[in-house]
Amino acid sequence: MKIKKILIGIDDSKFAEHAADYGFDIAHSFKAHVGLVHIVEPMVIPSTGNSDILLGSSPQVMGINDVELMNIQNDASETLIERTIKKFGKGLEVTHFNEYGDTADGIIDCAKEFKADLIVIGTHSRTGFDRLLMGSVAEHVVRHSEIPVLVVPFKESESQ
Repeated sequence: MKIKKILIGIDDSKFAEHAADYGFDIAHSFKAHVGLVHIVEPMVIPSTGNSDILLGSSPQVMGINDVELMNIQNDASETLIERTIKKFGKGLEVTHFNEYGDTADGIIDCAKEFKADLIVIGTHSRTGFDRLLMGSVAEHVVRHSEIPVLVVPFKESESQ
């Protein structure tokens, strides 16, 4: 099987950067088209404390601060994508996706849209209680993807 399209999931972590390095190396080897995806997850905004006797609490309405927060998140995502392409993507065709929503499902959806042959993602290597609380994007992608997924582990010793 020839790998023609590789989707690489990134965030602003050393784990994702390590996986991006690995994924771009594979892309260079196969001269593959890279899809680079960063998912911006919705932020949980605490209630304002206003309450309505009939409704229990006032419905959240997106105000200017919320819109500004979304713009900041989108700008940070674009910067991350551009930095990653500049660092690893020389000589490759790179398409990027900046999505908003659930990270694992977003990666799977982008892989389908991009018609990827392979997904490359990093892992934070959480175990036990941390994994239970935080969930596992990598595990969800592996379980639900219809194409092969390469999960690139990261050892703390690699960052030194």
